[in-house]
Amino acid sequence: MKAVIKAIVLILVGITVIFYGGAYMLPGEVRVERSAVIAAPPDRVFTIAGELRRFPEWSPWVEADPSTRFSFEGPQDGAGQLMRWASNNPMVGSGTMTVTEALPFVRLATTSDYTGFGTSTATMSFSPEGAGTRVTWVFQSRLPGVIDRWAGLGMDKTIGAEFTAALGKLKALAERPGQ
Repeated sequence: MKAVIKAIVLILVGITVIFYGGAYMLPGEVRVERSAVIAAPPDRVFTIAGELRRFPEWSPWVEADPSTRFSFEGPQDGAGQLMRWASNNPMVGSGTMTVTEALPFVRLATTSDYTGFGTSTATMSFSPEGAGTRVTWVFQSRLPGVIDRWAGLGMDKTIGAEFTAALGKLKALAERPGQ
């Protein structure tokens, strides 16, 4: 009986060491990048993406919870805009997004705070490509904890899919006449 208990304890210690030790061998930061070419000039695409009040129009997270509540503070466009969102759906959650840089028709940078789940930064760059615009969206976040690092393994797939969906919606919106 003593040998069985000792074996179980050793197995549990081994699993714990692998779980924690393995986590610290994983990257401490995640970076996700997606891009799309939109058949519209950079000024049109930037104008839509650069106004947080329009974000719910092309956000992929609104589909997860159409009753998400949004509020906005600060200027209509440019740096200093702040968007708050709140949802009862744990996949959407609540938090804030702040525009930290807005270089018209070229670059947009934001910081997001996911209440209780950390922070991230994101940039969108807008560059002419043919008769349209290449939009490149980059998400970056530190992964400070053990669970965060293990979760980081799937972020490119999940966040990447959400970014791809959002860029598709942004494309449809920007290519629509009258935008």
